[in-house]
Amino acid sequence: MATEIERKFLVVSDAWKQRAGDGIAMRQGYLLGSEKSSVRVRVAGDEAWLNIKSATLGVTRAEFDYNIPAEDANELLATLCERPLVEKVRYHVMHGEHVWDVDVFSGENAGLIVAEIELTDQNEAFQKPVWAGDEVSDDPRYYNVCLVRHPYRSWGGKR
Repeated sequence: MATEIERKFLVVSDAWKQRAGDGIAMRQGYLLGSEKSSVRVRVAGDEAWLNIKSATLGVTRAEFDYNIPAEDANELLATLCERPLVEKVRYHVMHGEHVWDVDVFSGENAGLIVAEIELTDQNEAFQKPVWAGDEVSDDPRYYNVCLVRHPYRSWGGKR
């Protein structure tokens, strides 16, 4: 079984931009969501994936990722995915020994900026950058699947 170990932090400053590569625009939508799992379609540039992820709370979750034709993914996003779609630009930022993903959301989730780090072990040590604030790994509001049903704009700007 594939496992994702990921920690999420709110971004508190623009200092990450000094080390960021070019961002890649992403659009993603959800086909199914249940108490056990979510099924996501993501398009990033010319590539696309179908992703199945366990709905468990926390930093470790089962995850399965499959490349699919971009044309199929765009059709799924247009016709079968829940609204609103999650739109963001992802930047890769090297800090210490790890690459961080900084997601700058737009659309219904505009104003939200989250940094994620993938680890190989739940207890793996890492250097937290100064631009990474509060950890939100255990807060389901920040899961992309939840941002579809409860977009950041509907929070009234509150974290």
